[in-house]
Amino acid sequence: MKGFVLGVIVAFLALGFAFWFVLKHGYINFSADREPSVFEARMAMDAVDASTDRRAPDQKDPIQPTEDNLLAGAKLYVNHCAGCHGIPSNPESQFSQSLNPEAPGFFKDAPDMSDNQNFYIIQHGIRWSGMPAWSKTLSDEEIWQVVTFLGNIGKLPSRVQAELGSTSSQPAPMPKGMPMNH
Repeated sequence: MKGFVLGVIVAFLALGFAFWFVLKHGYINFSADREPSVFEARMAMDAVDASTDRRAPDQKDPIQPTEDNLLAGAKLYVNHCAGCHGIPSNPESQFSQSLNPEAPGFFKDAPDMSDNQNFYIIQHGIRWSGMPAWSKTLSDEEIWQVVTFLGNIGKLPSRVQAELGSTSSQPAPMPKGMPMNH
């Protein structure tokens, strides 16, 4: 029995060393213009979902979806999010298509996560995805306004739709404070 346990330990150490060796010597291609492997795509999204489920605060959206709050959220969205996540006239921005994984277009597919999960993701970002952490740029109240806007994206009042339409003659702006990846 002692030999079996020792064999399992040695096997795990060998696998760990092999994994480290492959990473350390550049055998995995991290180019953003290549499709991720099935394993990477499946595991990465499962890991993001599990991490968000574990860490998102268990709180309700404190912002009521009044027209003024939705308008404030729409303005923040246009200034900070639309470059990656689109606007009604440009639901899939060209910039989002250059990211890997591609940023979701919220005017093509509305966000389907809970408000607290959207808050957490906007606040902390998602490493290696292009989604920045907005906590150093936006206040919690502003983040909640964006969350409220996203939660009501399919039923926006005409005044809010007009705010989004005012950007239709120009391309969606690059997000403010977005770090450039080199």
